[in-house]
Amino acid sequence: MARLTYSPQAFADIDRLTDFLLESDPVGAAETVDLITEAVSILKRHPLIGRPVDSDIRELIISRGKTGYVALYSHEPEHDAVLILAIRHQREAGYSA
Repeated sequence: MARLTYSPQAFADIDRLTDFLLESDPVGAAETVDLITEAVSILKRHPLIGRPVDSDIRELIISRGKTGYVALYSHEPEHDAVLILAIRHQREAGYSA
């Protein structure tokens, strides 16, 4: 089972997404963090499940209703590790990992 870690940028993304949701839907904010955490945890056992973005980066689609989130990550098989680089809402543009 791969070791799962989050980059500082990924933690900042979760904080930003949570802060945005807290304004309009406090319960939804907590549910969203749980959803993202649960979805990303599958990468421990299935690190190649996300679609390739380039040779070193993959993205995991996390569905939530009509939209969802995208987790950008790298898999390092030589260290049996997955690093979550960034998390965005599907309607956001780009990553700054």
